[in-house]
Amino acid sequence: MLFDLRGKGRRRTVKIVYGGLALLLGLGLVAFGIGGATSGGLVDAIGGSGGSNTSAYSDQAKALAKQVAADPTDQQAWAALAKAQVQQASIIGYDQTTQTFTAAGKAELAKGAASWQKYLALDPKKPDDRVASLMINAYGPGGLNDPVKSAAALKVVIDGRGPSAALYSQLAVLTYLAGNKRESDIAEQRALELTPANKRKLVKAQLATQRTQIDSAKAQAAQQQSQGAPGLGG
Repeated sequence: MLFDLRGKGRRRTVKIVYGGLALLLGLGLVAFGIGGATSGGLVDAIGGSGGSNTSAYSDQAKALAKQVAADPTDQQAWAALAKAQVQQASIIGYDQTTQTFTAAGKAELAKGAASWQKYLALDPKKPDDRVASLMINAYGPGGLNDPVKSAAALKVVIDGRGPSAALYSQLAVLTYLAGNKRESDIAEQRALELTPANKRKLVKAQLATQRTQIDSAKAQAAQQQSQGAPGLGG
């Protein structure tokens, strides 16, 4: 994981990173019809929130869990289970103020992530890009905090929906967050190739800003850890 969320210092650091990512990733997803600012942040629209949806997603997850138990090779059921579990997490455990999932939300996200990995392990011919779009946020800094898997989910979205400047810009940020500068540079180049010439400087500047924010957040986290800030140990 990139960050340990224990302690106010690190939670604040994660908020800095997540806020910066939301600016680029969230707006890009909305603009290209891939996701929206619903209860889970960068997730596909899940039809609102409230008790009825909470019950619906919980019931769906239970039914689908029985289905995959009966047939562990059912690819569609695993994908649907992952979707229901992540949607459930967004409803019951997302803090809009801090832009992070609560402990209860993360526990449900972990179930969804496990189901998603089971689905991928079955090697579907064309992985479900709608569920993948949910997993981008599930693995995000405010969720399970696994930028490598978040980037992998974004690649599924790109494969399923086709390349775009917005998606490759998002991939450039996520891979940089994951510590893979080379892959980030490649994604940036693809983003620029897909961007109208008169907007390339703007895209390049936006990506540079995101990387600077990530570097700053990582430096703050490292400094807090080296100084033994209260609440960061354990």
